[in-house]
Amino acid sequence: MIVVRNVFRLKFGKAKDAKTILSDIMEINKKLGVTFRVLTDITGVSYTLVLETNHESLSDFENQLKSVFASKEYQESYQKFIPLVDSAYREIMTVVA
Repeated sequence: MIVVRNVFRLKFGKAKDAKTILSDIMEINKKLGVTFRVLTDITGVSYTLVLETNHESLSDFENQLKSVFASKEYQESYQKFIPLVDSAYREIMTVVA
């Protein structure tokens, strides 16, 4: 089992807008069989938003990613999300316990 965390540093004051767009993105992903958790900061760097998914393997992750990226509906919603982000990075971890 692996956990994928996409960490976004949002522009100041844009968290509410990002959460609204993510509601749409979550629905699109749900239709495609992909579910994720949305996490926001309590301490640390402000305006941090994390999308976290679980996968059986890296190939499972790749297949789901291809499916989502192929969706025109997803692409349109994601284009609205991009201007709200200052930077982003991805963590992929193996669950060991």
